[in-house]
Amino acid sequence: MNDIKFEKDLSAAETLVMKAVWDATDDIAIPDLIEVLRTQFGKDYARTTVVTFLQRLAGKGFVTTYRKGRISYAHALKEEADYKGNMMKEKASFWYEGSPSSLMASLLGAQGEVAEDEIAKLRELIDAFDKH
Repeated sequence: MNDIKFEKDLSAAETLVMKAVWDATDDIAIPDLIEVLRTQFGKDYARTTVVTFLQRLAGKGFVTTYRKGRISYAHALKEEADYKGNMMKEKASFWYEGSPSSLMASLLGAQGEVAEDEIAKLRELIDAFDKH
């Protein structure tokens, strides 16, 4: 079996921070980021902790921070869609030997009952790939 190296993996906490940054419509002020982490993810991190996460994320090339007056802001350097695509490719390669059908079977099995409209969307996606 080949060893798979997941470079620049995000920790669980870093992933939450990036999700909050990506969900913001614009660059996010650090106080607003702290509030989002508390209200949406139930994480009551101190400012210093969030700043440490942002420094780690900056070192991994995910964000940059800057000041405007007295407020610091976080700006995403990587696109969420790119990260998710890369992450799914790595996970599919590791857990499902690169098989999209095995990945999909596992995902659908974990969901339990899948709504008809979601099944129709999946069929549309598969049909779109057939045309390529």
